[in-house]
Amino acid sequence: MKRSSIVVLAFVAAACAASWYVLAGSPAPAASAHQGPGAGELVILAPDGSPAGFCPLEHTSVRAEISGFLSRVTLTQRFGNNSSGPVEAVYVFPLPDSAAVDRMTMKVGDRTVLGKVKRREEARAIYEAARNAGKAASLLDQERPNIFTQSVANIMPGETIDITISYVEILAYDDGTYSFVFPMVVGPRYIPGQPAGKAGGGWAADTDQVTDASKITPPVAVPGTRAGHDISLEVVIDAGVPILDVSSALHDVDIQRTSNRSATVALKSKNALPNKDFVLKYSVAGGKIADAVLSHRNGGEGFVTMILQPPGRIAAEDVTSRELVFVVDTSGSMSGFPLEKAKETMNLAFEALRPDDTFNLITFSGDTAVLFPEPVPASAGNLAKARSFLDGRRAGGGTEMMAAIRTALDPSDRQNHVRIVCFMTDGYVGNEAAILAEIQRHPNARVFSFGIGNSVNRFLLDRMAVEGRGEVEYVSLSDDGSAAARRFAERVQNPLLTDISIDWGGLQVVDAYPSRVLDLFSAKPMVVVARYTSPGRGTVRIRGKQAGSEIVREVAVDLPAVEKSHDTLRALWARQKIEDLERQDYSGTRDGNPRADIQAAITELGLKYGLMTRFTSFVAVEEMVINRGGEIRRVEVPVEMPEGVAYDGVFGDEGVDAKRKLHAGRGQAGGFGSGAISTNRAPRSKAPLSARPVEQESAGDKSSSDGPVPLRDPEPGHRAKLDSVLKAMVDASRSGTVDVQIFFSDLSPATRKELSKLGVEILFEPRSGRILIARVQVARLELLAKLSSVSYIAEYRD
Repeated sequence: MKRSSIVVLAFVAAACAASWYVLAGSPAPAASAHQGPGAGELVILAPDGSPAGFCPLEHTSVRAEISGFLSRVTLTQRFGNNSSGPVEAVYVFPLPDSAAVDRMTMKVGDRTVLGKVKRREEARAIYEAARNAGKAASLLDQERPNIFTQSVANIMPGETIDITISYVEILAYDDGTYSFVFPMVVGPRYIPGQPAGKAGGGWAADTDQVTDASKITPPVAVPGTRAGHDISLEVVIDAGVPILDVSSALHDVDIQRTSNRSATVALKSKNALPNKDFVLKYSVAGGKIADAVLSHRNGGEGFVTMILQPPGRIAAEDVTSRELVFVVDTSGSMSGFPLEKAKETMNLAFEALRPDDTFNLITFSGDTAVLFPEPVPASAGNLAKARSFLDGRRAGGGTEMMAAIRTALDPSDRQNHVRIVCFMTDGYVGNEAAILAEIQRHPNARVFSFGIGNSVNRFLLDRMAVEGRGEVEYVSLSDDGSAAARRFAERVQNPLLTDISIDWGGLQVVDAYPSRVLDLFSAKPMVVVARYTSPGRGTVRIRGKQAGSEIVREVAVDLPAVEKSHDTLRALWARQKIEDLERQDYSGTRDGNPRADIQAAITELGLKYGLMTRFTSFVAVEEMVINRGGEIRRVEVPVEMPEGVAYDGVFGDEGVDAKRKLHAGRGQAGGFGSGAISTNRAPRSKAPLSARPVEQESAGDKSSSDGPVPLRDPEPGHRAKLDSVLKAMVDASRSGTVDVQIFFSDLSPATRKELSKLGVEILFEPRSGRILIARVQVARLELLAKLSSVSYIAEYRD
C-alpha cells in the first residue's frame, strides 16, 4: 500500500486510505444492480485516473432464526473485484456485543474453506503469509465486543469471495415483548488523547488513550454519496407461544404470519442502506415469558441456562427522597434531532421528580457545564432554571465523557446515600474501557444510561448500566420520549427485586454467570448460565428483596448425564465467562496492557470453544495460489454515516472539502470538533469541576449556541457568590426576607454557628450535606456571602 494514496467519494473526499475513489455518474452495469436509481457507486481509480473497478464489498445478507429466547444469526458478506488487479478488502463492521461468534467460512468460486480459531497473533501471521503467497485468505478480528474487522486477501479481477459469519445470542425480553437487534454501522467515535502513530486504515490516528483508534474508525461516506454496499435481512421467528404483535420501528418490513406462533419478517428493500440498527419487537400472549431451564451435556462437562420470570411490581412504601443527577451529551454527533430528542426525554424526566427529591443537570462536549454547585430541591424555580439551561444547549465539539463521568460520580464517594446518575448519549467514544473502569470506582452511585439515536454504541451503554448497577434504555429518533421517561421514573422509584442471590442446593454447579446478579428494575427475566461437573436433581433457590420484604423462589432443576440438544449453550456460557473476565480488566484494556492471567484465560476459552475474542481470531486460507504476481492493492471499505447524525457535527464543515479534509486528517488524532478531523484538545481539567454555578443567560444571548456555557465567576469578590436576582435586591436596598439556596464548601458546626449569628433560618436541609434552603434578611445577604465556607447563594422559589 502506498502511503501517498488517498480516497475520494464523488466530488468530495471520504476518509478511505489506499486507493482512489470517485462517484460514478453513469448508470451502474448489470453486475451492480443492487445500486438504487440515481444513487452513486464507489469505483476504484487506477493511478492514471481511469476507472478500474467498484468498491469491493458488494452486499451483506443476514438471516436470523429465532427459537424461543435463542437466536442463531448468519450473515454473508460478498466481496467482488471489477478492477484490473488483485485486491485486499478491509471492512470494519458491528455485531451485538453479547454475540457468541462461533463460525466463519470463506467461499472462493465453488470451494468452501472452514475458518479456524487461532491466537490473534498466529492468525494474523497465517493470513499475511497466505496473502503474500498469492492465496485467497480471510481474517476476522475483534476490536471491541461490538466492532469487528474482516480482511479478505487476493480477490482476483472479475471474481467474488463470500465470507459467512454466524453467532448465537439470548434475546432481550421486557414486560411481554422480545427484542431482536442487528446493528448495521459503526458510528464515528470521538478519540481523546495525543496522536501515537497509526496501525490501521481508519480516519483517526491511534492515541495514548485509545491505542487502536485507527482500527475502529472506518472511512465514512460524505453527504451526497453512499458507501456502495447494501444489506438484506430476514428473521424467522418460532416463538413457541402465540405472537400478538410484530413491529419494526426504524425499517419498512414485510411480515408473514406463518402460524399463530411463528412469523417471517424481511426488509422490504433488498438493497437497504446499512445506516441504522434493525430493531424488531414482538409481543407474546400472556405478557410473561415462560420459565425455562435448558441443559446440554455431551461429554465430561455440562451446561445449564435458567431464564426465570421476575415477580410482579408492587407499590413500595419507601418514599425516601432521592438524589438524581442528569448528564446530557451535547457533542457534535448529537447535533440536530438527537439532541432535541434528548431534551424532550430530559424535560419529561423532570416532570417525574418529587418535591423532596434533589437534582442537578450536567452537559458535556469538549467542556463540561454544571448547572448547580450541588444537587438542589426539585422546586418549581429550580426546575424552571434547569429547563431554561437545557433549552439553551447547542451541539458541538468532542465527546469528552470522562470529565462528565467524574463530575457526576465523584461526589457519591463522600456521602452515605446512593446518587442516581442518568446519562443521555449516543456513546460515540473510543475510550469505552476507561469510562467503564471509572464507573467501577464509584460503588455508591447507580448509573442509568439512555441511548439516544438510531445506531448508538450499545456495548458502552449496556456496560455502563451493568457497572453502575442500573438499567439501560434506548430511545430512537422516532420513539416517544415520554414512555422512556416514565419507565425511568418508575424504575428509580420502585425496583422490582434487589439483593438477589442464588443457592444451587447442593448441585455440582460451577462458574455461574453473571457472577454478580444485578438488581431488577424492569420486568426482564433473570438469565443465569452455568457449567456443571456431574449430573443431579435438586431445588435451586433464588432469594431477593422486594419493597423491603424478603422473597424466595424455588425452581426444580434436572441436570442430565446426557443431553445432546441445545449445544449452543456451550458457546453462550463461554461468552458470558469471557465478558466476566473482561470486566475484571477494563484498566488493562484501556492501557493496551492486559493482565497476563486475564489474557491467558480469555485466549484459552476462545480456543477451546471456538469463539471470537480480543485475543483469538478466525482465519481461513485457500491453499491454491491464485495471485502468482504477489502484488495486491489494499482497500478500506467505507461505511455510511448513521442516520440522524450530522456529518458536519462530527467532521466539521470542512469535511465536505476533499483536499482540506485529507490534509487536516492525515496523521492526526480523530475527534469531533470544528475542524474536519481535528487534533484533540485535552480536557480543561481531569478533576471534577469546581462548584461554581452556570449563570443563566437571557433568551436573546446568542453566545450559548457556540457550545456549553463556561463555568465562571460573573464578577470578582464576594458579590460573585450572589445570583443576579439577589444582587438586584441588595442594590435596591430591599427590605424584608428572602428564601435562598446556600451552597457550602464546608458545612461544619463552626459554619452553622456563623449562620445563627446572621439570623439565618434553616427551612430544609437536603441530604447532600453541602446545601441549605434558608430564609435570610436581604440586608444580611452580603455578610452571608463574605463567609469563606459559602460557595454560592441563589434565590429559592418553591
